[in-house]
Amino acid sequence: MNYQERYGTRFEIHNPKDKDPFDKLFDIFKELITHTSGDFGEAIEWLRELDKEYHLTTAEYTIDDFIEDLKQRGYIREEIDPSKGQDGSDNGDGSGRFTITAKTEQLLRKHALEQIFGNMRKGASGNHKTSKLGTGDEHSGDFRAYKFGDDLGSISMTESLRNAQINHGIGNFNLTEEDLVVEDTQFKAQMSTVLMIDISHSMILYGEDRITPAKKVAMALAELITTRYPKDTLDIIVFGNDAWPIKIADLPYLKVGPYHTNTVAGLQLALDLLRRKRNTNKQIFMITDGKPSCLRLSDGRYYKNSNGLDEYIVDKCYNMAAQARRLHIPITTFMIANDPYLQQFVDAFTEANKGKAFYTGLKGLGEMIFSDYERNRKKRMK
Repeated sequence: MNYQERYGTRFEIHNPKDKDPFDKLFDIFKELITHTSGDFGEAIEWLRELDKEYHLTTAEYTIDDFIEDLKQRGYIREEIDPSKGQDGSDNGDGSGRFTITAKTEQLLRKHALEQIFGNMRKGASGNHKTSKLGTGDEHSGDFRAYKFGDDLGSISMTESLRNAQINHGIGNFNLTEEDLVVEDTQFKAQMSTVLMIDISHSMILYGEDRITPAKKVAMALAELITTRYPKDTLDIIVFGNDAWPIKIADLPYLKVGPYHTNTVAGLQLALDLLRRKRNTNKQIFMITDGKPSCLRLSDGRYYKNSNGLDEYIVDKCYNMAAQARRLHIPITTFMIANDPYLQQFVDAFTEANKGKAFYTGLKGLGEMIFSDYERNRKKRMK
């Protein structure tokens, strides 16, 4: 008698085969291209430096081979630039330069979604249903007696025929209105979300890259909504001295600028966008690491004050929070800072809106935003 016959199935640790050289480099490249805001030349320079230190390639498969594979697989395309070479260097040979394609942009969104959403604990399955029963496109599994005016398409023929057999017998089969039952359906809540991303200079101060995690969250949220909840809408806003919307395709190229933080401008734009949405459920997510320090006055001039909390600017923020509350639009603030006086501001801002606030570092930011999106998505906001 052998081992398996005596003791049953034998389990061993699975040792996966080594990754293909391209796949190994591609995993690193996806991180670098996000970190460099879509700058292919800079990403390749970083990759070459990492290769020197960690020996990522071999004589059989080099960085140049990797670049050629990227081109052949449609992840990059060549653009004419007389001042740069193919790898982005300033060799001035006029041979062109490579930029990432729309295929890569979508892949980065999927990659971000897997990184953030894939690490979360699995919850109950579903598609964000509400607890309200009525006319919808999701069967609830609950039956009730037919009432005049009910949609005939909602009648459960199996259950109705069963009732007819019980009530009248098989020998004298007869189907009456009293035998009919309908299966209730549930509304699928639709959500309109605006994600505000702070791109003021402080998002890269003190040697900490805060903008890259914010970009990843935005890309992952965009991929989740467009693929899993296509009836939802997501608008993305960036705010510095001013605020403006960006397209989902622009996210990999997002950079921090030499800006102050005009939170009011971001909120004004977010509310303007949400007013145009027909969905009942609306919300704003705001990722920021600093205090509001800028306003644009009616004459076009900027009022700026980076010293502490300026009462004039702060009051404008509170007014915007209260305005959103009157419109039944909750604001969830993700504050990437731990200064006590800034937390006091966010507390007051959140109280004015009756929204929520999370004081967090960069670690876990994505998980919190996704959890909150799912939680809000499952309930109807009024």
